[in-house]
Amino acid sequence: MEFSFGASATKILTTTGFSQLEGGDILMIGVACLMIYLAIWKKFEPLLLLPIGFGCLLANIPMSMMANTDAGGLLNFFYQGVKHEVLPPLIFLGVGALTDFGPLLANPTTLLLGAAAQIGVYITLIGAVLLGFNMHEASAIGIIGGADGPTSIFIASKLAPHLLAPIAVAAYSYMALVPLIQPPIMKLLTTEKERKIKMAQLKPISQTVKIIFPVVVTIVCCLMLPGVTPLLGMLMLGNLFRESGVTARLHETSETHLINIVTILLALAVGSSMTAESFLRLETLKIIVLGLLAFCIATAGGVLFGKLMCKLTGGRVNPLIG
Repeated sequence: MEFSFGASATKILTTTGFSQLEGGDILMIGVACLMIYLAIWKKFEPLLLLPIGFGCLLANIPMSMMANTDAGGLLNFFYQGVKHEVLPPLIFLGVGALTDFGPLLANPTTLLLGAAAQIGVYITLIGAVLLGFNMHEASAIGIIGGADGPTSIFIASKLAPHLLAPIAVAAYSYMALVPLIQPPIMKLLTTEKERKIKMAQLKPISQTVKIIFPVVVTIVCCLMLPGVTPLLGMLMLGNLFRESGVTARLHETSETHLINIVTILLALAVGSSMTAESFLRLETLKIIVLGLLAFCIATAGGVLFGKLMCKLTGGRVNPLIG
């Protein structure tokens, strides 16, 4: 059999990813490298942006099968944890273990500030509908205004899984850009005198109240809105680990090892959904613009309500906590 170097070289070349590389793949690899750069050198949410960027890089390597749903790609298995509502609730378990609800319990009126900030969610929802998204898609996009990455992923995976990648990237990108987005809005809406208000020291909260709180919240809120149980239930369980005083090992695991492992899996899963086919669309640009709108309006809503509370309390509330 005659050996042909040219034919052999061509055959070898066709088995490499270079032969299948298209313009969209190259662009998405560039996006992945940009995210990795922002995570490492600009310190923009590195714990999330770095694995998301690398997941995007792996998913856009032709013939790698990493995100292939038919061949059982590795990243696809991670994505099943998002699709079947496993990874986001586990993130909330870790967040609950890290959270001290003492300041909220000492001053419950601050809960209203968080509620006021949600105006960004509703206005963005209306804007998304006007831009042609259906109600499910608009609802998933609006949640970006809540400035909560795991919640955005959870809602998007349930209501608009085909938009998961741009919604997740928008949510985490704007969370990383909070130091750039919020200060101009806060300075515009408040006076220097208001920004310098020193709030009174909060009263101490007993350990018993801190233990009862997550149990009561779980019972009341989950009975009222059963759909929030996966996220809220895990959040409160993590907090109960923290406050009970009898589950030190579970508390430590939840707030360190577990949340770190789940963060890696969740971020890789999100990155794996950023393929050229799903990301390079006009809808992505719309979502990025709407996400910025959501963050800005949510910030303004919280600050303006903080100003109202400042007036009503005779200057005892600093509007910036909104």
